[in-house]
Amino acid sequence: MASVHRESIIQAPAQQVWAALADVGALHTRLVPGFVVDCVLDGRVRTVSFGTGMTARETILDVDAARMRIAWLAEAEGLEHYNASAQVIDAGGGACRVVWIADLLPDAAAPGIAGIIEQGLETMKRHQEQTHAAG
Repeated sequence: MASVHRESIIQAPAQQVWAALADVGALHTRLVPGFVVDCVLDGRVRTVSFGTGMTARETILDVDAARMRIAWLAEAEGLEHYNASAQVIDAGGGACRVVWIADLLPDAAAPGIAGIIEQGLETMKRHQEQTHAAG
């Protein structure tokens, strides 16, 4: 099983970024607009439509406010298995670190997934920093 681990420093308060991440049905408006263009939440399952045209069905496994961490699994074309977590860590000075880890099969999908995660983190950073600056 392949693992992809990516991190980003965001110049915005951890609580702001966590509030957007924890709002699991609003990825397209609060966390990563443009990267995700639509998100429909039905109970613990969300259907996520990405800007690339890809769609995934994701089951939210955990939303841990104390650790500012969510975990989910996803079903998407080309993946046999995908589970991931994203965690917001206060970095001090009004900044935070976001850690996104995904475990997936087949191993050959890892480079493509890494690119998707990197794009998602770049979008999150840009949007959250703009939101903070507009503040």
